[in-house]
Parts: sequence; C-alpha cells; structure tokens
Amino acid sequence: MTSIEIPYSIAAALPTLSVLDITNDVKRSLAGSEYESGVALVSPREERALVRINERESGIFEDFETLLERLVPYEQAEREALLTVLLGPRGEQIPFFAHRFQLGEWQRILLVSFDGGCEPGWQLTLIGEREEA
Repeated sequence: MTSIEIPYSIAAALPTLSVLDITNDVKRSLAGSEYESGVALVSPREERALVRINERESGIFEDFETLLERLVPYEQAEREALLTVLLGPRGEQIPFFAHRFQLGEWQRILLVSFDGGCEPGWQLTLIGEREEA
C-alpha cells in the first residue's frame, strides 16, 4: 500500500463558501521554528479570505453559509468584500507554549473564502521567546 500526504484538508466546498483545514501545516511550521512560547498570528495571503479557529463540525459550514446569505445576498455587488468586513479581523492570534498551540481539544485552524475557491496561502508570524541555545 502506498500512502501520500494531502497538504490541505478540505473542510467544506459549498457553492459560496470554501473552507480549508490548515491546522496540521501551521502546527508543523510552529514546531520547526526557533520560538518556544508566545503568540502566533495566522493570516491568509488572499485579500478576500480569512482565518478562523473553530470546531470542524459537519453541519456548521452549511449553517454558516445560510447565515452569510441572510447578511449579504448572493447577488450583492462586492459580496466577498462586504463579508470580509462584517466578519472582522482577517487573521487569528493563537498563544503557544513549548512549540504547541494552546487550542481546545476539537479546535482547528480554518482558512475561509467566500468566492467559491480558496488558494491555500497563509502566513505565520511568531512573537515570543526563542529557545535557549
């Protein structure tokens, strides 16, 4: 049997909402860094995307898409830009200690896009204490 690593896990692929689970990749980046503890800022590279911390529950993405449709209808001009503004900051700040994120047991780092497609681009900025040599 041959196994391959899939770099991004698709959490949801709905008509107007794409969600990628980037938790494992971000964790690997943190583990390979020289920082031991501090705060990580995870942010999207795409202008009309955002990062959120949430549980990866089966029905939540469909409910979220329905809520977004009520807030800003599909046919609204510049819908993606309006949603991005309404949903607040584009990135998430996550504390970490001993090279590990301090997330809840079921919490995941999700990259969200509203235009039906999401580039898997994100960046990690670390602020904190470096390992002692």
